[in-house]
Amino acid sequence: LLQEVEALVSHWNLCINLGGFFVGLFSVTLFGPWSDSVGRRPALVLPAVGMALQAAIYLLVMYLQLHVAYFLLGRILSGLMGDYNLILASCFAYAADTSDKHTRTFRVAILEACLGIAGMLASIGGGQWRKAQGYINPFWLVLAASLAAALYAAFCLQESVKQQKPAKLFTLSHYKAVYRLYTAPEHLSSRRKLTLYSLAFFLLVTVHFGTKDLFVLYELGSPLCWAADLIGYGSAASYLAYLSSLGGLRLLQLCLEDTWVAEIGLLSNVSGLVVISLATTTPLMFTGYGILFLSMAATPVIRAKLSKLVGETEQGALFASVACVEGLCSLVATGVFNSLYPASLHFMRGFPFLFGAIVLLIPAAIIGWIEIWDSNPDYSHFSDASLSPADG
Repeated sequence: LLQEVEALVSHWNLCINLGGFFVGLFSVTLFGPWSDSVGRRPALVLPAVGMALQAAIYLLVMYLQLHVAYFLLGRILSGLMGDYNLILASCFAYAADTSDKHTRTFRVAILEACLGIAGMLASIGGGQWRKAQGYINPFWLVLAASLAAALYAAFCLQESVKQQKPAKLFTLSHYKAVYRLYTAPEHLSSRRKLTLYSLAFFLLVTVHFGTKDLFVLYELGSPLCWAADLIGYGSAASYLAYLSSLGGLRLLQLCLEDTWVAEIGLLSNVSGLVVISLATTTPLMFTGYGILFLSMAATPVIRAKLSKLVGETEQGALFASVACVEGLCSLVATGVFNSLYPASLHFMRGFPFLFGAIVLLIPAAIIGWIEIWDSNPDYSHFSDASLSPADG
């Protein structure tokens, strides 16, 4: 019976996640570019309302003991309104609208740190609340928080788009705006860097999601055999990396360019994963967590660099595409790392972490190569400023 339940849970989780992802893929790339014209507030209100609607449906399912398929209905309705990915895209676009190129990286890093703090509070508080009162009451908080976010965005948040103009919502021009980001020939160098940075972001976030899903399994097994209290401390340590990365990024920016801050963050990530892959004792495992203290410094740098490559009227389209990449990262990470872990148990339990460290060498190489390209005068004739329509 237990195996049957586990199989059903796995099946419905896959259906719900895939349904939400594919529906959200079309809605995010619709609402994101649309917000470049009509403003960010509608693109923040809609997904918050959608998540509140999803929480309400989940509550009805639990109270009325409806079929589990209604969970999929709730996720699809939320996906149609943008879901969590549209909130991310709109928030990062809002940060780009309200900052200049010198302060943008730190503003984006603050948003990244907010994600970490929220995850830590939800993990600690939600777990204890569920243990004490069951599954239903925490979803009332989800409903209330989603409604509060929608009301705040609608009535309190100041609009960040300076030149708003009416625009049709249901038109293919919004999807074309995302497509043009990566294909417009008039800024060839910028588009190439946009593609390379997007690839670096995809690999980095995939490793982050994939390894994070395995930490608890790795800690529960031999030889660590952690109890619940140590697993809680480990989870808190992993979330604290968001705050330590924010502080470290701010300090490193005083003496280094953003590119080298990202490289140091990737070095922290690679080194920490290598130590964790070899950890056989509790002190060594926490040493790995400690080395990861700058591991989240690279993602805000990449987001900021992507933002600086496009114009002010393309921020919504850009971060919509980044949000879709992030959603794809979650699916790929689950498939790759959750398959790799059981397959490598017989020769090295920590191999997925070592594999993740090796993969991270690719974004480190990409970021370093772009920096060399920009700083080498021999490549100056490839810059955007040197291109003319006659160059084709």
